Amino acid sequence: MSTNHVIRQNDAKLTLNHWLFISCCFSILLICARVAATGYFTYLFLVWNLFLAFIPYAISEWVYQRIPVIENRWKRLIVLGGWLLFIPNSFYIVTDLFHLEQFDSAPKWFDLLLLFSFAWNGLLFGILSVRRIETIITTIYGERYSILFLLVVMWLNAFGIYLGRYGRYNSWDVIGRPFSLMDKLLDVIFHPISMEWGMITLWAAFMALIYITIKVMSRQIKH
Repeated sequence: MSTNHVIRQNDAKLTLNHWLFISCCFSILLICARVAATGYFTYLFLVWNLFLAFIPYAISEWVYQRIPVIENRWKRLIVLGGWLLFIPNSFYIVTDLFHLEQFDSAPKWFDLLLLFSFAWNGLLFGILSVRRIETIITTIYGERYSILFLLVVMWLNAFGIYLGRYGRYNSWDVIGRPFSLMDKLLDVIFHPISMEWGMITLWAAFMALIYITIKVMSRQIKH
């Protein structure tokens, strides 16, 4: 039996979703180990943040498998609108690395591993989710809109990360606190501070670079 045949057999046993599940379980096990060792529930909020990061991935997987929804313009717009509200959560979890210096009840190397593992899973959910939606957009509107879609989504992601980290807003505040959220949006847009726009622009560029690099790398590996 050839090596390539063995590799293909092993790959068939565990799908991408299986590996995502295993990776998430590893992160949650790190949380459990930290709680057991220290007695503190310090980073338990990361489990909730990871769940929020999973939502846009679940939406993109759901719509990707439903042709009638994709072909119906209004259904497609509603689903994509909901997806846009939640997709920043997948990339937002990276900013939880800020918490590394706030707690000292466990070794720094362990907390770094714990935080990075959650950030990595969030990034995976985000990148895979964006890729699914990009495929849908490209199929409907053509390849020429692919880059425009990516730039808009990553900019909105960065804007959402800013609102979440510094404005303390969540995706559901569109319904729960719409007027407060609108005031904040207008304030940022019409009274921009260089630091705010600098952060949004740099984060958008960085996330776009990560996405494009992984996308190109995956294509080259296939060949």
